[in-house]
Amino acid sequence: MGDVFIRHIELLGYEKRFFPSQHYVYMFLVKWNDLSEKLVYRRFTEIYEFHKALKEMFPIESGDINTEKRIIPHLPAPKWFDGQRSTQNRQGTLAEYCYTLVNLPHKISRCLHVVNFFKVRHDDMNPVTDSQIKKPEVFLLPKDAKKNSTDITGPIVLQTYRAIADYEKSSKTEMALEAGDMVDVVEKSENGWWFCQLKNKRGWVPASYLEPMDGPDESEEQEPNYAGEPYIVLKSYTAMEADELTLKEGDTIEVIHKLLDGWWVIRKDETTGYYPSMYLQKAGEVNTFVKSELRNRSAPPRRSTIRNAKSIHKQRRKQISQETYRRNSRKYIQSRRNMKENFQNKANVIIEKNEPEENKPKAQPAVPPRPSKDLILNRCTESTRRKISTHHHDEPKMS
Repeated sequence: MGDVFIRHIELLGYEKRFFPSQHYVYMFLVKWNDLSEKLVYRRFTEIYEFHKALKEMFPIESGDINTEKRIIPHLPAPKWFDGQRSTQNRQGTLAEYCYTLVNLPHKISRCLHVVNFFKVRHDDMNPVTDSQIKKPEVFLLPKDAKKNSTDITGPIVLQTYRAIADYEKSSKTEMALEAGDMVDVVEKSENGWWFCQLKNKRGWVPASYLEPMDGPDESEEQEPNYAGEPYIVLKSYTAMEADELTLKEGDTIEVIHKLLDGWWVIRKDETTGYYPSMYLQKAGEVNTFVKSELRNRSAPPRRSTIRNAKSIHKQRRKQISQETYRRNSRKYIQSRRNMKENFQNKANVIIEKNEPEENKPKAQPAVPPRPSKDLILNRCTESTRRKISTHHHDEPKMS
């Protein structure tokens, strides 16, 4: 038989593990040329290191010499903190990556680097677990995900966006833009910073400087939700503009409109205003916030501060003034108060009606029905079961 090679790699989903500490691994079903199928588990950081080494081995095919010659697929870098959301959202990209990888020319797809990485390891057969710690939780991809790509959360094909104005980067991890640049978005973060690539450059870009090329952007919630979602302030911020809010760490607020540029409309008591979403965390969630990320990155620029932006943001999206947000928010709060008062009034009426009833003698509790023999046999101890059985045999049989 010839050399060993992989026929197909299928991403089955991911596992959340709790030993030695909480982390996530992707599950792959690897189908080999001898028709065997093996299950392997890999962390995303491992996959990314494998990917980087593969690019170094094949500089032409990875586009290092000429970007147009690139055939090795792209893979987003690991995030500062890889939580469940990023693990889940990356599945579409990863499934597409594996499909493309196996279908590359044989010198790449069948090279030892690829074969060895997906070979079964000892810990694939016997994952490290600890009986004192929670069992791993498994999250499988839906069966029909490959037929209907919208079922997979996260992008399969990277979306292309156009820069609506020049942007000068302010740190090494960012990427500068010129108006009209076409970038591929690798990862969208709801804090208003997106990880993009432009030819051989990659870096974080403010979402407010980008407009989608293929229809309206789905990253933005089109309508405000005046009921509000409870959030907690993780970092204090002092308002720079009249329509922003000043809040301190630990404040509880309600988010009423999540906007694409990372500046959300929030409500504190009855006041509304803009606040950087990266300084907020959903109430009740475990604090997975990485403080270094806060130190290294400031809030993104607001969409309204971009000069000369002849973009679809202005043409298609109806701008809501802060006055409208405040007015509608007050209306909602008032209607919520009215509902609460009405409910309390009704409750008081019911209590008043019921008061004279207390003088009446209380009704005797109903005698519960006798349990069936089957139920008794099912729930009783062994000795009772024997007694019932003996008693049952002594009884005359019913025809």
